[in-house]
Amino acid sequence: MVEVSRSLAPVVLAGATATGKSAVALELAELVSGEIISVDSMQVYRGLNVGTAKPSAEEQARVRHHLIDVVDLRESFDAARFVALAEAEVRAVQARGRVPILCGGTGLYFNAWINGLGEAPAPDLALRTELEAMPLPALLDELARKDWATFDEIDVQNRRRVVRAVEVIRLTGKPFSQQRAQWPERAPELAGRSFGIGRSREDTVRRIHRRVDRMFAEGLVAETERLLEGGLRENRTALQAIGYRQVLEQLDGMRGRLETIELVKVRTRQLAKRQLTWFRGQMDLRWVEVTERETPLETAMRLRDWIENAVEKRRSKACPE
Repeated sequence: MVEVSRSLAPVVLAGATATGKSAVALELAELVSGEIISVDSMQVYRGLNVGTAKPSAEEQARVRHHLIDVVDLRESFDAARFVALAEAEVRAVQARGRVPILCGGTGLYFNAWINGLGEAPAPDLALRTELEAMPLPALLDELARKDWATFDEIDVQNRRRVVRAVEVIRLTGKPFSQQRAQWPERAPELAGRSFGIGRSREDTVRRIHRRVDRMFAEGLVAETERLLEGGLRENRTALQAIGYRQVLEQLDGMRGRLETIELVKVRTRQLAKRQLTWFRGQMDLRWVEVTERETPLETAMRLRDWIENAVEKRRSKACPE
């Protein structure tokens, strides 16, 4: 792999729906000479525009975007394909001397890109509870005895990863290193460059309601009708996108327009809550609390300053006077 400048290392910008992360990413990209890589499981589909708040043609002309409109509705798309495409785009952006900014709200895709894909079993709630109650030194001792290869390369201060490694070993009886993709070593690369956009609950709810109203005003129902001809009803993944399923049910006569709008607002609020819980519990992010009056440019300038400070600290540590 070609070594790239620390200043071109990827930036992660995650958060719940309607928190304004896309607008911040747009401003940040202009401040740091970056390009945006979408981490959104629905924006990859051509035609899902209004309901996914896909960047407009003007926004995509302003800053180059990637992994938007990748597949048709009749094609499948999953985390493995995302990782392969995202990795290729990251390297291509860096080769142009620009900064990759991975922005979105699909935690599964972020996790797959950062931690790698493997064949490890699903979490076991009872075992996970037991392991999380153990002291970290005891977990590390068990990991060292049973899987030195993973112990030798894992971030020993990252308790979540240590717990997961020991959990997999106990569930399978095999070393964790034999059951995962090659360790991506992204923790050092992303240090000081991973952010979560947060807002007060009240502000988030208001923004969600405005977004849903705008989607219906901009033609979500008409867009859904057109997508039915392209295979929307048969694509189970695309139908998970909030808005399209509810509108489809409206078209099928299950409820009226006003009821559908309110239901989409409820489902979007529930999604935002799940996303926030996941990101806060599963990713190592520096959370940026944004107020109602703060503009996307002001937020982006804060991020730019933190990123530059992190780069400078790393340089000073590597080359002490």
